[in-house]
Order: sequence, then C-alpha cells, then structure tokens
Amino acid sequence: MNPFDPAWLDRMYNNRALVPDHPAYFARWAADSQAVRKRLPCQVDVPYGNHAGEMLDVFPAGGFGVHGAQLGKGAPVLVFIHGGYWRALDKSDHSFIVPPFAEAGACVVVPNYALCPAVTIPEITMQMVKALAWTWRHIARYGGDPSRITVAGHSAGGHLAAMLLLCDWKAYADDLPADLVKNALSISGLYDLEPMRHAPFVKDSLKLTPEQVAKASPALLPAPRRGTLYSVAGADESAEFLRQNLLIQQAWGERIVPVCESHLRRNHFSALDALAETDHRLHGLALDLLGLSAKT
Repeated sequence: MNPFDPAWLDRMYNNRALVPDHPAYFARWAADSQAVRKRLPCQVDVPYGNHAGEMLDVFPAGGFGVHGAQLGKGAPVLVFIHGGYWRALDKSDHSFIVPPFAEAGACVVVPNYALCPAVTIPEITMQMVKALAWTWRHIARYGGDPSRITVAGHSAGGHLAAMLLLCDWKAYADDLPADLVKNALSISGLYDLEPMRHAPFVKDSLKLTPEQVAKASPALLPAPRRGTLYSVAGADESAEFLRQNLLIQQAWGERIVPVCESHLRRNHFSALDALAETDHRLHGLALDLLGLSAKT
C-alpha cells in the first residue's frame, strides 16, 4: 500500500468518519463542561498572550474565597491541551476532565490556541510554550506549585504535549527553569506529521510543508534530555494511530517513554473519556505523573 494513498490516509486518520457517533461525544463534552464551569471555582478566558486565541481557563487547587483569597497551595498542576487536528474544538469543550483531578488535589489549566489555517502547527506549538510559561509564572496565585507541572493532551493536543518536553525553556526566557514541564501524557497523539501533509481531509487546513513536518514531528526529533512521556491510545483506533502510539517509544526509547499502551474497547473519542474515569487505568497514569494517589 502506498503510504500516501489518499483514500487509505482518510481511512486511517479521519476519526470522525471512523466513529460515526462522534457528534454525541462532542455534545456531551460541551454540556458536561459547561456544568463543570458552573459548579467548580474557576477563572475563564485568562489571557496568556495578545492573540485572540491565547486564553486559558484555570481551576484553582482548593478553590478561592469570595474575594479571591487562596484556599490551597503547593498543588501539582495539570495542563490539559485539547485536540481537533489543530483546526477545531475549544477549551470550553474540555472542562469535563477537571473534576476528578480537582478532587484528587490538582490545579488544572486548560489553554486554547489559534486554529489552522490561520496559523501553522509550529506557531501553535509556540503558543503552548507561551501558555506554559504563563502557567509557571502565575500558577502559585491559584494554589499550584510551578515546580510540579504535568502536561496532558488528546490527539493534536497529545502531539503538543510531547513537543513541550522538547522545549529549550532557558532559550525561550531566562527566568524559566530548564525542566519546566516534568512529565507529559499523550492520549492518541500524533508524532510523525508527514501523513497529515497528504491526508485529503486535513491537508488544505493544515498546509504543512516538509520543513514544518521536520520541525514539529516529535518522533523525527532527538529525544528530550529529561522528563517522562506516557503514550496511550485506544485499542479500537485505526492501525495508523496504533502505529503512531508505538512510534514515539521506538524513537525516544523506554527511558523517556516507559509507558506505551493501547486500551481495550476505546476508540479515538472514548479514549479521552477514560482520562476522567477514576476507575480507569488512564486516569491512574495521569495521577501517577502528577504524584497523586487514586482515592479508594
């Protein structure tokens, strides 16, 4: 099979076609997320930069008093990056992942980014660098510990989470620590972007060039010198998503990627649901990276 056969690429990577009931996932995520923002203390649409898309939501550790008094401090920080092939979805669709982590004692940050084709994937990557720099500089006022930052992401967000392990933080800004991101969890991540340059359903939106593929494909870049990545996918995902999942461990080695798993009875969208299910191994893996224990 030609690896860049258009029909084959669409069968392998077009998850909305692969999961016909995907609208039900999106509708439930949006409704549940709206309910979470009404129920839990949060600050929404906090700017981390000057671009219209550079906003994030913060769910403080321990909550805030009526006048903004901090109720918790020193909590591990989970930064969750949404998916959507870098061209769709929004942070407001993903607050549903917050409650179990807040209950476990974490501070949660959910950033947005500008979407393709208005920006390129390398530009989105740098937006996430900016969001993480903002988090390190400001999260203490929300009860988070800037020395305990873990990044998780789904699909395109999983790609971005992996890229953040590669960031040279000192080169970006002198005040940042070299190990700003300690750990990352990538759910159904994409690590080699070359197929996305050819897949008919996304190529016109992403407008990837060979140079961008080389610059923004984690599996094509040297392994990070520090940090840990857990890479997981749903066992019911396409053969290409399962290949991509294994690829990052092959490229970076088991020291950096000690966990590389596919979870039974999970498709591309239900794999993300597992992150918020307290009895699922994926949730436990996230707690492990955060240094938290599952509640019994």
